[in-house]
Parts: sequence; C-alpha cells; structure tokens
Amino acid sequence: MSHADALSPLIHAPGAGAMLDPTPLVRSGRNWTAWFGPVISFAILAVVFVQIGSFDFHKLIAMLPRTPLFWLVFAVTYSLTPLCDWVIFNRLWSIPTGGLSALFRKRISNELLLGYVGDVYFYAWARRHVTMAGSPFGAVKDSAILSGVMGNVVTLAMLLFTLPLLSSLRLAMDGRALGISLTILVVTSFGPILFSRKVFSLPWPERRMVAAVHLARIIANVLLYATLWHLLLPDVALSWWFMLSTLRLVLSRLPMVPNKDVLFAGVAVFLVGRELEIAQVLAVIASLLLAAHLLVGLILGLSGLVKQRRQA
Repeated sequence: MSHADALSPLIHAPGAGAMLDPTPLVRSGRNWTAWFGPVISFAILAVVFVQIGSFDFHKLIAMLPRTPLFWLVFAVTYSLTPLCDWVIFNRLWSIPTGGLSALFRKRISNELLLGYVGDVYFYAWARRHVTMAGSPFGAVKDSAILSGVMGNVVTLAMLLFTLPLLSSLRLAMDGRALGISLTILVVTSFGPILFSRKVFSLPWPERRMVAAVHLARIIANVLLYATLWHLLLPDVALSWWFMLSTLRLVLSRLPMVPNKDVLFAGVAVFLVGRELEIAQVLAVIASLLLAAHLLVGLILGLSGLVKQRRQA
C-alpha cells in the first residue's frame, strides 16, 4: 500500500484537517520549522551511514550496464517524482528551481526514514521559503491524497486487463484477500471524490492540474521501468516488459496481498522464463535505487547541515 493510501483514512476522518494541520504550532510561537530541517538532515545522514556499511557496491558495479542510454533512463526514472512535484508546486506557489533540492529531500525522507516525514519536511520548508496566502498544508495534503487516488484509479483500470492473466497463472493469491484489496482500492479512490468539499482545500481547477500531473507521472513510471528492464535484458521484447511493469504496479497497490515482491518475481519468471536473469535484473534495479537514495541522501544531508551552519 502506498503512503497516501495508508494516510487517507486519517485525512478523510471528520475534523482531520484540523487534527493534522501543524499551522497552530507555528501560530502559538513554537516555530518548529526552524529546527525540523536540520533534524531531517541528521536523520538522513544517520540512516545513510548505517546502511552504506552493509551495501555491496562492488557487486552492484559488476552487474551494471555501461550504455549511456541506461543511465539516462535511470536518471529520469529516479528524478521523476521530485520533478513532477516541482511542476505541481511551481504552478501553485511559483517555487524557484532551488525548490527541487527540498523535493528530493522530501522523497529521500519518505523512502529512507518514515512515510510522510518528507511531506512534513516540505511543509516546513515551504513555510520558510515561499510567500503565499494562507497555509501550505492544504496543498501538500491535497497533492498526497490525489497521488494515492490517481494511483488507485490507474491500478483499477489496469486490473481489468491483467486480472485474467493473474487468474490463469494460478499463483498464491487468496480470493478473499484480493476481494478486500479491491474494496479498499475502490473506497480510497472514489471516497475523496464523493466528499471532495470536505476532503480537499484546493479549488477544482488546481485539483484537476495536480491530478493530471500525478496521472502522467504514474504512466511514465510504468513505461520507464519497462525500458530499464529492457536495456538490462534486451533479448526480451519491450512489450513483455510493459506487461510486467503494469503487473508490478497492480501488485504493489493491492494492500491485502502478501509477499508482493516474491509474487511479482514468480509472474516475471512464468511469462519470460530465464529465472536467473530475471532475478538479476530485478536485483540490479532494486540495488541501484537504494544506492541512489544513499548517495543523494548523503549529498543532501551534508549540504543541509552546511547551509544551516552558514546561516547560524
């Protein structure tokens, strides 16, 4: 389940906006935005130093391709979420290009620390660096909810095409768990839409823009992962990788289905064959993403502490 899906029951609850909006802390004089950035920088560095010691960079380097096209596609894939977030908040707040570093730190915090810590960090950054009317909390909250909603909508649409295939594979998918998963997807997809006046803070034209950007990001992510896998194993037709990338999205967003990585690996081997090569491709991408998180987290953590020291 995505972070947005996990948070949505809290956000949709009566009075949730008042409960989750940290603006009263600022108004009461306890301006936590001044120290939250350095805390996040320290936390990122701590996680990086803990994980970097056990990471096998030599093994990863030996498995990586040498083609520039692979690295270009990987860079776009890795940067896609912060770039799309920048498009959204640039349209909403006219944030400068320098805001990209805050959005990369937002992603790193969500991935390496705890879900939605990055969103809280970005809220704190926005309060200190962006001039706007009112609180930025509503926009950050709405973007997170719409990201989850669009992900669920795309998953439901793709499930119509992939469910016959998944059923024919006779994999270890419990029918009751699958039914509950589909129910959760439907509720979390259409619940915010039905109660949009109570859930969302942004006006309809801005919500439509945010939803469109998230939809484009999700579709682009499916295509980019398929391209990365194809570049690692070019003997397999790109169309098969598109199918697998679609299945990966579907499986990743079914909340009650256990062992999703194992299940996806089983689907990939069944469709493509070549078990060892498939396992290596999936391992390379997973290891490369973690290595990128550690490297970017190290750079952003150090740069954040240096900037705070200069401002002190």
